[in-house]
Amino acid sequence: MQFKIPRLQASFLFLAVLTLPAIVAHAQPPQSVVSKLDVLLSSRVRAGDKGTQRVIIRTTSNGIPGLTTALRASGNPVLLVHPLIKALTARVPVAALEGLSHNPFVVSISIDAVVIADDSSADSLRGTLGLGAQSVTGNRVGVAVVDSGLEAGPEFDDRIVGFYDFTQGGTAALPTDNYGHGTHVAGLIAGNGSLSHKRYRGVAPEARLIALKVLDQNGAGNTSHVIRAIEFVTANKNQLGVDVINLSLGHPIYEPAATDPLVQAVEAAVRAGIVVVASSGNYGVSPLTGQPAYAGILSPGNAPSAITVGSVKAFETNLRSDDRVAAYSSRGPTWYDARAKPDLVAPGHGLVAAAAQSSTLYIDNPALRVGDAYLRLSGTSMAAGVVSGTVALIIEANRAAFPSAPLAPNVVKAILQYTSLPVRDERAVEYDFLTQGAGSVNPAGAIELAARIDTSTPLASWWLTSGVNAWTWIDGQMLSWAETVGWGDALSEGPALYFNELAWTQNIVWGSNIVWGSNIVWGNNIVWGSNIVWGSNIVWGNSLIGASDGTSSSWGTAANVPSLTLWGTLNGSEGSIGSILTSP
Repeated sequence: MQFKIPRLQASFLFLAVLTLPAIVAHAQPPQSVVSKLDVLLSSRVRAGDKGTQRVIIRTTSNGIPGLTTALRASGNPVLLVHPLIKALTARVPVAALEGLSHNPFVVSISIDAVVIADDSSADSLRGTLGLGAQSVTGNRVGVAVVDSGLEAGPEFDDRIVGFYDFTQGGTAALPTDNYGHGTHVAGLIAGNGSLSHKRYRGVAPEARLIALKVLDQNGAGNTSHVIRAIEFVTANKNQLGVDVINLSLGHPIYEPAATDPLVQAVEAAVRAGIVVVASSGNYGVSPLTGQPAYAGILSPGNAPSAITVGSVKAFETNLRSDDRVAAYSSRGPTWYDARAKPDLVAPGHGLVAAAAQSSTLYIDNPALRVGDAYLRLSGTSMAAGVVSGTVALIIEANRAAFPSAPLAPNVVKAILQYTSLPVRDERAVEYDFLTQGAGSVNPAGAIELAARIDTSTPLASWWLTSGVNAWTWIDGQMLSWAETVGWGDALSEGPALYFNELAWTQNIVWGSNIVWGSNIVWGNNIVWGSNIVWGSNIVWGNSLIGASDGTSSSWGTAANVPSLTLWGTLNGSEGSIGSILTSP
């Protein structure tokens, strides 16, 4: 089943899939590159593009006023200002980008990508997740859903506490969703199931929702709109009561995370104390061979501090032993930076949640409807929603026990990984870390651990208030936790999370170099396991994927450019791509 998506060269990709998407990523041969431009802009400058382009320009610490003056003096309109990441959005002739890159106020220039949104028992999702009827429900936890909007209705009763339309400048408005993706994601996070006798309840059915519309009725928008929404949430975090941001969207990675404006907005939000959950992407299969493909993570899933989520097929049972990682779920490592992603996986396939009945998705896809009030969708978008709901439960459980000692985002991420449940394939072989991260989300175990962590204890001391058993009972099975935390390109195994370490504090970037206590032994590399077949074209090490200057790392390059595929299992075969094509 498919719905139509326009052909685009630079796009955000809707992370709900109905069929496997067709995409091939390419590595261009090393060429001279224009300093400070991302790979797609560099390509357009080299090609002599005569058009204009919407770009996001990151500046020096005090560079916004000076750069604004310079742009306006040359007749280039400044469209948006992004103070959180010291950047602005402008429309500039492609021919002028090389000269602009030498302006002393300019740190980097990135394309402003067009965004595209890419039941066996009652209470079926919460049953699959091992959540009992008396479990925490996300009460008084705020989740910001940056998506296509949110259609009000009985599923959300009076818990939509804010709606802001960034396709119209960020103005407050009545909740609407004329595309439908945001409503479905919000339903997985916090729908109350009132129209299904609680069968299709979300993970945190009492959580508060703040909706930020960045996609129009066709599921399209701009990266700069997403950044503006993140900035707004971060600046108004306390006023809005936001604890979590859900980003069920993404775009191909055109540059390292350090210069990617969207990644930097995510990192700033995390530093402000907000947990950010992002989809990994739906690019886990090579369209040429049908084999598993690696290095398909999207931005902002490559943000080090984000909780990046892949998708699991749960086959509508509560058993975990029959779960499989969805073939389309994007695997790591991240393009350019070679970071291990996703961080974990979660149920995301064939999930039923609230429908926006006036939306494009609902009207154009009758086969996806479940009754009159729900839709069934699949993808890492849905999995991210499940994890955002789980984060709400973690925060509620910890607040109830320690109201004056909140969990930092790094602790939440570590709890999710540590308590996750390893997933195995049809041969009973455990999936590698680049496919499943630490494992599949385990809300019951995460709640149990979170309720025992007292962050007010001194650094390097034991911070559990009571012991925990590292297993969870689900559907009559005792399932062992992964007891693993992936930190950058290293793994921690054992009781690392039972101590208050510097890594878990708010101002440490996930994966950065820090001094660990003697109780943790960090390896220099991750051993991925023998079931990964690496092709000859992926360079995996401590630096970049692709050429050392990053210029050969490119998605969605022009057709007929000599190129090598990036997928690890293509074994050197070639391919080409013009527009990025998706069939969500």
